[in-house]
Amino acid sequence: MSASASICCWEVCSSTSHPSYGKSASLATRIGPSTLSYHSRAKNLKLNRCRGLSSLSSLEGISGKLKLQLEPRAPSRKFYQPCALVVRCDYPQNADFPRYYSRKEKKPFPKPIVELRRAARERVKKNRGQPRKPIPPPKNGLIIKSMVPLAYDVLNARVTLINNLKKLLKVVKVHACSHCNEIHVGPVGHPFKSCRGHNASIRRGLHEWSYAIVEDVFLPVDTYHLYDRLGKRIRHEERFSIPRVPALVELCIQAGVDIPEFPTKRRRKPIIRIGKREFIDADESELPDPVPEEPLKPILTEIPDTEIVAPRDEEETILIAEETLQAWEQMRRGAKKLMKMYHVRVCGYCPEVHVGPTGHKAQNCGAHKHQQRNGQHGWQSAVLDDLIPPRYVWHVPDVNGPPLQRELRSFYGQAPAVVEICAQAGAAVPDQYKATMRLDIGIPTNLREAEMVV
Repeated sequence: MSASASICCWEVCSSTSHPSYGKSASLATRIGPSTLSYHSRAKNLKLNRCRGLSSLSSLEGISGKLKLQLEPRAPSRKFYQPCALVVRCDYPQNADFPRYYSRKEKKPFPKPIVELRRAARERVKKNRGQPRKPIPPPKNGLIIKSMVPLAYDVLNARVTLINNLKKLLKVVKVHACSHCNEIHVGPVGHPFKSCRGHNASIRRGLHEWSYAIVEDVFLPVDTYHLYDRLGKRIRHEERFSIPRVPALVELCIQAGVDIPEFPTKRRRKPIIRIGKREFIDADESELPDPVPEEPLKPILTEIPDTEIVAPRDEEETILIAEETLQAWEQMRRGAKKLMKMYHVRVCGYCPEVHVGPTGHKAQNCGAHKHQQRNGQHGWQSAVLDDLIPPRYVWHVPDVNGPPLQRELRSFYGQAPAVVEICAQAGAAVPDQYKATMRLDIGIPTNLREAEMVV
């Protein structure tokens, strides 16, 4: 969380109002003790007495973007004109890495249960005595027509991302551990002892690196395909008869994308609610027969691995890297908007994802203490990282420089694997990833310099 913005007062004197300063000086150099706060995880910085407004240039290292704004105040002295300097930072200089959750821990809820219950009580109290409002889509069985183009864009962005990653992997080296799920982007694997795989204690946590594939960078998250989104829940006996598709593709299908390989039920009239969980479909016999419509946008297809061609030169590599980064951002932004309207569930104990109002009943959870739950999943609302795992990797400051050193681990940053691959291929890093990559942090050259850092 970022610190709350506060105001620091700077006492500024004009050269014409004080006789001791010459005509060449435009501002006074007397600045009182002030407090500077910025949007980051650090505490408020305290500025000592300094001379000259030229010292403000030292504040540029606080964050990537600083917005300075002078707000005049009523003068408190005869010769000095007080002003307020407000420093705002959109992105902090550095941020903490995502927390690693053990397999024995349950995922936290996106919203605490206490807040959910409080919101439910307020909603019931507000609607008490009010007439019932019609159920909006997609809860009434219809799709949101305004979000259909967005679903097509997300699906095409996913295909573009996969095709471009296959091309970049022929230029940028990506290593994967043979015993755990950790990967590294760089000429050689990192030396950190963070392996949690089989016989990790014998190897003292060291990784055994091999070459990675696209599935190591962009994790495939599969889910059950639902013919009827509002139909009955999938039973345990039906777990092998229902096809599984990528979760992001299933989200786009339920949002309005028509794929012939995965048919789905499209209603043209809202459903009729009988009870809380019971409903019947409206009579559509009076409506004309549905006419097969062409898709709004052409759906891209994935290129086979045998037809992938590496970029010819450096300029083409940079163009592909920038396009890949744009597809990554477009896919995540679009998926986040779709998840606000179409429910996505995730198990609190394992990475199983289900796209639909309620999770399935298949008892295939193999997480910690699944015997006590009889293999049933603990469904809860999913977040974007559950649907599209970012796969954080260590950021290499200089690809052609020396490799990462084990003693300087606390100075290195991390970034999603897709962003790190594009950055090493020549693309510009977006501002939202600079905090965890720690691009503004100076890295010591040896252990002696690291020990001298305060």
